[in-house]
Amino acid sequence: MGNSRPATDWLRRGLQAEGVDLVEAFFQGAAYGPHRHDSYAIGLTMAGVQSFRYRSSMRHSLSGQALVLHPDEVHDGQAGTDAGFHYRIAYLAPALLQQVLGGAPLPFVDGGVSADGRLVRAARGLLSNFDAPPSSLERDDALVDIATALRQVAGQPDLPGGDFLAAQRAREYIHDALLSPLTLEQLAQAGGRDRWSLSRDFRRYFGTSPHRYVTLRRLELARQLMLNGLPLADSAVHAGFADQPHLTRHFVAAYGIAPGRWLRLNRRQ
Repeated sequence: MGNSRPATDWLRRGLQAEGVDLVEAFFQGAAYGPHRHDSYAIGLTMAGVQSFRYRSSMRHSLSGQALVLHPDEVHDGQAGTDAGFHYRIAYLAPALLQQVLGGAPLPFVDGGVSADGRLVRAARGLLSNFDAPPSSLERDDALVDIATALRQVAGQPDLPGGDFLAAQRAREYIHDALLSPLTLEQLAQAGGRDRWSLSRDFRRYFGTSPHRYVTLRRLELARQLMLNGLPLADSAVHAGFADQPHLTRHFVAAYGIAPGRWLRLNRRQ
C-alpha cells in the first residue's frame, strides 16, 4: 500500500469461508490503481463516497448503496470527497455462485452501483458476519439471497421448478431436529432435492429462508422458556443459541425489542 498513503487508511480481512473473501477498509484519496478480479466483488459503502472507473465511466457509490463489479472487469478506486470512504466487500468465486444458479447465466448488474433494496439487503446479510463465522446454514442462505437479488436486479427471470413436498419434508425435519446444528445439506437430504433448489423451494412455499425459519422457531421456544421462569441466559442455550448476546441479537432483529424488556412487559399483564 506504500508509505505515501495517509496514516488514517486501514484495511482488515474478515473471517474467510470457501469461495468467499471478506474485506473492510477506509481510504482517503487514491485507494487502488486499475486492476481486475476473477471473482464478483459485492460490497456496501458504509460512509463517504466511493468513486471508481468502471467500463469506461466514473461511478460513485454513496453511503448505503451496493457495489457490484462483474468478474474480469477493470476498475480502480478512490475517495469521492476529502472525508474518505469506508466500505465492506465480499469477493465471490463465480464457480460458487454458479452452484446456486444451477447453470443459469451469470447476472450482470449494469453500472456497478445499485440502490435497489433487494440487493442492498442481500449484500448486508452477506457482509454482516465479519468477526464471527456464520453457521453453514446462515452462509448458504446469504449466498442464495445474493444470487436471487443479482438475478432480479439484472432483470433475469426466476429460476424454474418448485417441489412443495421436498420443502415440506425439510420443514418437518427442522421441527424434529430444532436444537441440533442444522445445515442446508441435511435439509436437502431430508427433502430429497439438491440444496440450492431446496433453499429456493423453501422460500417459495414458506415465505422465508431455511435459516430464518430455524431462527424464528428457536426464538419462539426461547420466549416460552422465559415465560416459564427460566433465566434469559439459560433460555438462550436451551433454545439452541450460543449465548444470551446471540439470542438478544436475533430477538431484536425479529421483534424490535430486547428480550429482557419483552419479558418485563409480559409479566405486567
